[in-house]
Amino acid sequence: MKGYIHSIESFGTVDGPGIRFVVFFSGCPMRCLYCHNPDTWHMGGEYISAESLIERMRRNLPFYRSGGITATGGEPTMQLGFLIELFKLAKAEGVHTCLDTSGILFREDAQYDELLKYTDLIMLDIKHMDPDEHRRLTGHDNARIFAFFEYLQRKGARVRVRHVVVPGITYNEEQLSALGRYLKGRENVESVELLSYHSMGIEKYKSLGLSYPLTQTEPLTDAQLRHAYEIVNAARNVET
Repeated sequence: MKGYIHSIESFGTVDGPGIRFVVFFSGCPMRCLYCHNPDTWHMGGEYISAESLIERMRRNLPFYRSGGITATGGEPTMQLGFLIELFKLAKAEGVHTCLDTSGILFREDAQYDELLKYTDLIMLDIKHMDPDEHRRLTGHDNARIFAFFEYLQRKGARVRVRHVVVPGITYNEEQLSALGRYLKGRENVESVELLSYHSMGIEKYKSLGLSYPLTQTEPLTDAQLRHAYEIVNAARNVET
């Protein structure tokens, strides 16, 4: 089975535990205002088989024994069959598998059940708690994302929640408290990672002839990020 891959990072350290073989999938249905990978929105790039990707991973396999492989993007579940095949082959090599996804394409069916058989960790990107604000931020509401989260909880899947904190959009007490309350008592959530908004994607937008939508938004400060953690953790009743 073949799929479209934007790029590969051989020694990733921020996309799951340990050193990882990171595969950036092409294609994404969302248009997040702060997206720093607009070059992954459309299907294209290298058309490659899952076995060929695993062969590339094997070249540095000793490094990934304590790390693993991560599928990110883009949105990997746009190529769900290819993703399943890739993770199935990775597990045959004894490698930890991690999926970075928004869950926006979730449907409860046999394919997602099959995917979970070969997925050790889900990094779930929760964009915004309010459906209307989520639509303004991404072009979609968040119903499928929450449905996916509930599905993962029922299945007992390990989850790391990721949430980008953006001044004027997600950096406010009501929204962050709502996130914390929603995650309270979720035993399958092993961690919550708040990511600072940054504007490093501006040059990519320029190179692609696209207008960057958040030109007036300042990057989040370290103090603001600490405060965001305090709000979320207080709502979860988690000690900081």
